[in-house]
Amino acid sequence: MDSLIQAITVYAIPVIFAITLHEAAHGYVARMFGDATAWMLGRVTLNPVKHIDPIGTLLVPAVLLFVSKGAMMFGWAKPVPVNFDNLRKPKQHMIWVAAAGPAANIAMALLWALSLKLQQIVGAQEEFFIEMARAGIVVNLVLMALNLLPIPPLDGGRIVTGLLPRSLSQSFASIERYGFLILLVLIAVPGLLSQLLSPFVAGGLRAIQMLFQF
Repeated sequence: MDSLIQAITVYAIPVIFAITLHEAAHGYVARMFGDATAWMLGRVTLNPVKHIDPIGTLLVPAVLLFVSKGAMMFGWAKPVPVNFDNLRKPKQHMIWVAAAGPAANIAMALLWALSLKLQQIVGAQEEFFIEMARAGIVVNLVLMALNLLPIPPLDGGRIVTGLLPRSLSQSFASIERYGFLILLVLIAVPGLLSQLLSPFVAGGLRAIQMLFQF
């Protein structure tokens, strides 16, 4: 139980920041390209309360941490509403709006890595903040990799939809009705989701280690 509580406290802040900036980034870029839906609803904000889903952000991650004894965590935030028809060039700009979330996670992973490096430089001995920085790197890389899976309505699915020719993109976008079910299957099959994400997460970790000389 102590290890579970420790895992929750270490991961809580990185997770909240990861989902908050991820979702806010979608709304911010959508506004840049002509859709102010998220902005008018107050979703382009760093206030995590606006993005938290009671089930996906709180309950599911807590249950998974408990069941896996701190080894696994998965969750989601309330999706930022985007009316793609309002975008000046809906098909092209959809790509940038979708990519904004994973890009925000890359930026946050780098900021957590910078925090860890600075702690090493000054010789900080507080293990809690060192572990939090490490958790921030991993959480953001996992969230980036997960959202880049080419499954609508994940960001990767939106990007693929925008890149495909119009005749193919409409057929591909129709998969969205089954997207959540596909994701549940990936989670339910032991080790499958991990196998899909681990190359991207491992590659991101290696790149960060090389950049910051850890």
